[in-house]
Amino acid sequence: MNDEVIPKILDLPIGLSATGVRQEFDSLGNVDAPANRYWGAQTERSLHHFNIGNDLMPKEVYQAYGYVKKAAAIVNTEAGRLPKWKGDLIQKVSDEVISGSLNSEFPLYVWQTGSGTQSNMNVNEVISNRCIQLVGGKLGSQAPIHPNDHVNMGQSSNDTFPTAMHIAAYKMTVDKTLPALKGLRDAIDKKAKQWDQVVKIGRTHLEDATPLTVGQEWSGYVGALDDAIADIKQAVDGLLAVAMGGTAVGTGLNAPVGFGEDVAKVLSKLTGYNIQTAPNKFTAQGTLDRMVRAHAALKSAAVSLFKIANDLRWLGSGPRTGLMEINFPSNEPGSSIMPGKVNPTQAEAMLMVCIQIMGSDVAVQMAGAEGNFELNAFRPVIINNYLHSALIMADMCDHLREFMIEGAELNEAQLKKNIENSVMMVTALSPIIGYDQASLIAHYAIDKGLSLKQAALANGVTEDLYDKVVIPINMTHPGSADVKS
Repeated sequence: MNDEVIPKILDLPIGLSATGVRQEFDSLGNVDAPANRYWGAQTERSLHHFNIGNDLMPKEVYQAYGYVKKAAAIVNTEAGRLPKWKGDLIQKVSDEVISGSLNSEFPLYVWQTGSGTQSNMNVNEVISNRCIQLVGGKLGSQAPIHPNDHVNMGQSSNDTFPTAMHIAAYKMTVDKTLPALKGLRDAIDKKAKQWDQVVKIGRTHLEDATPLTVGQEWSGYVGALDDAIADIKQAVDGLLAVAMGGTAVGTGLNAPVGFGEDVAKVLSKLTGYNIQTAPNKFTAQGTLDRMVRAHAALKSAAVSLFKIANDLRWLGSGPRTGLMEINFPSNEPGSSIMPGKVNPTQAEAMLMVCIQIMGSDVAVQMAGAEGNFELNAFRPVIINNYLHSALIMADMCDHLREFMIEGAELNEAQLKKNIENSVMMVTALSPIIGYDQASLIAHYAIDKGLSLKQAALANGVTEDLYDKVVIPINMTHPGSADVKS
């Protein structure tokens, strides 16, 4: 079969019914591969040499690779480097990769060559053999569609793998992580507005402080998530600059002039993202700094989420001997031995997710720092950690919102009791009677077991002055202590 003869493209479903093994080959020789799989020699070699643990390369990487292979085929076809029928066929199969229909054909482990070459060749081999099947050819022959010469035309693992990494990471973040964070933020904001006039005692150093409203406290959580969302957006926008066109070391050897720019334009059309070719390919391939910064933004968001979740489980502690300020939904029994016990499990799960993301950031930092000369050869561990972090953050935010925040209710009786028992309300008197006298009243109340008002009246404060100054809701905003003695 040659380029002059255009074969008929068969309408065949994905899948091979053959049994046993099929002989495949690469530059090192022949390799037996499963006859019911599309992959070839280099994939099979990787499965033999790197069957380490249970961590498989995320399928999102391969689906992103589908975009890369399709875009390259479009550019090569339009430039006349690929016969149209070959280009169209590669595009057709690339669409199957993008859709996830060929996910079972990508079995490689995370722990492989640090450049991602084996995953790139896995994609090339699968597309090649699927194309060959669709024209009625012999699988393993690498004809008429060759994994390197046609599917990988103008490309290297060194520029395609980081390009696929960026696309996969960006897609996961904008499709799942950011919407989930925004949904959680909005649910918390709704509660903040609902509880804007409900006064509670504040806490600093885990000790009683001056009052604020529950809405003000929760607005702090909203602001933290606003900042986290903005940081992630800015960081992941940096992933839209891709290494495509740099080939082996950033010089673009064996890629036509303008190939990276042309592929980036097509990728933008295919994905809907504003993808650009990186202005400096030596930076794009010698480092993975943009991935490191993007994961650092996820880590920073995890820090904020950890603080919020930790506050929530303390605020809901009880139901009789804790802070007992908020009642959260009872999602499941909390103990196998203590009947009636219900625990803040969603908050606990969020804390564990945040711990995992923080730990993953250390791995990403170390891998990002380990790049040598013209190639960072620690790509698989970075993209695996990034996608894992982005996914579990998204899922956990959705769960915390649905199963904890939306059904939360205030224990207003407890909040009122705390206000009545607090001695830190004396702070409102301090500008009028002086810090030392206010401090004396506070200690007197604590030592004698009196209410603040009783202690104040016993130490020379008139009831009229006390009632004018110590008004909880007024203490939650500026100007509340403007009464003069």
